[in-house]
Amino acid sequence: MTLFDRPPIGMNLARTAKLVARAFDATLVEAGGTLPVWVTLLSIKSRELANQRELAGMIGIQGATLTHHLNAMETQGLLTRRRDPENRRVHQVELTEAGEALFLKLRTAALAFDKRLRTGLSDDRLAEFAEVLATLRANVD
Repeated sequence: MTLFDRPPIGMNLARTAKLVARAFDATLVEAGGTLPVWVTLLSIKSRELANQRELAGMIGIQGATLTHHLNAMETQGLLTRRRDPENRRVHQVELTEAGEALFLKLRTAALAFDKRLRTGLSDDRLAEFAEVLATLRANVD
C-alpha cells in the first residue's frame, strides 16, 4: 500500500476537523455568538465565579487574548468584572442576564450541532471513535 492508495490519517483528520470547525463556527454565528464567546461563556458558567487567570487556563488561551475577548463581551453587556477584594490584582468574572440568555441560546445551538454530528452513528461506533481519537493523541504525544 502506498501513500496514494488512501489519504494519510493526519491529512484526513485535519480536513475533517477544519470542515467541522467551520460548520460549528457558522452555527454559533447564526445563533448570535462566536466560538471564543461560547467557550468563554461555557467556562464561566461551569464555575459560579471565576477569575481571569483561571478562565484563560480553562479555555487554553493567553491572558492577553482572553482580556481582548472579555473587554468586548463586557462592552456587549454579557459579563461583569470586578476586582477580588482579597487580591486586587485578580478580576472576578460573572455573567449578566444578557450573558445568561446568550449562553442558553448558544448551548441550544451547540447541542443541535452535536446531534447533527451524531446522526447515523451508534453509541458503540461513537465509543470506538473516541478510542481511536485517544490513540491518535497518544501516538502524537
